[in-house]
Amino acid sequence: MQYNTLGSTGLKVSAVSFGTAPLGDMFGSADETAALDAVHRAVDTGINFFDSSPYYGQGLAERRLGRAVAGIRDEVLIGTKAGRNGANDFDFSPNGIRTSLERSLELLGTDHVDVFQLHDIEFVSLDGVFGDAYAELVSLRDEGKCRYIGMTGYPMHTLARAVTETDLDVILSYAHFTLLNTELETVLAPVCRDNDTAVINAAAVALGLLTPAGLRIDLPAPQEILDAARAVSALCAARGVDVSFLANQFSIQRSGCATTVIGTTKAKNLDAAVAAVSAPIDEELLADVLAITDGVRSTSWISGLPENN
Repeated sequence: MQYNTLGSTGLKVSAVSFGTAPLGDMFGSADETAALDAVHRAVDTGINFFDSSPYYGQGLAERRLGRAVAGIRDEVLIGTKAGRNGANDFDFSPNGIRTSLERSLELLGTDHVDVFQLHDIEFVSLDGVFGDAYAELVSLRDEGKCRYIGMTGYPMHTLARAVTETDLDVILSYAHFTLLNTELETVLAPVCRDNDTAVINAAAVALGLLTPAGLRIDLPAPQEILDAARAVSALCAARGVDVSFLANQFSIQRSGCATTVIGTTKAKNLDAAVAAVSAPIDEELLADVLAITDGVRSTSWISGLPENN
């Protein structure tokens, strides 16, 4: 496993991180034993950063993660979030954030998390997020309940504002450095460099768009993105390559981010993501794929409030 420094935090994180949404049954029911085994397998491969949230199964993912790392807490880094509690349930009030973290710590079986972020901030007014909510993050960090603070979301505009209007250690961006979209590199990364904010990359397979099976969730992606994804998958299949593997290679190796979050409980998918860290990219295939997606790589779908996009 390759390890990189997460910006100015000094944390040494594995190039692949484990996203725990599947532990919370977000993509179908996961057997308890299989869920715990997936975490143990991740540790065995060298993965040391685990990204979670109360939103993932109303605390189920955090409980399972806590059980899985009991006894090895000092060997891993844990990140969790607050603010999003359900599909349409958001609470970014200072008390809500504090209460959420305290429950997360109990479920995770730890007295602190290494990274604590506000989750999907684009769904609410940003005035409160960048005001009282941010101040509460700082207070919780000062109290030692978390070591580093950040925010997450989808729209580049919102994340850029978060970086420039607050002082964050990290930001988490998803589905914005993929074979279909590279706005993380062109829009967000320069702002983060200027403000000394580390970027955690996520969703290399674009939430399922870049998998042989295709989407398994409802996604408001415009037709041109859906068409490009199908064309890329078809090309990879014709060349005898798993589109997911190429997508992981590209996102992990070319994003410039210290770590890329991968969410799966399947051993073969986890092993493939780890292999993608160092496996040489088929440059000819990549060039052909990027030619297909050239017209959409600056196209995003709408997430959250329209004004935050």
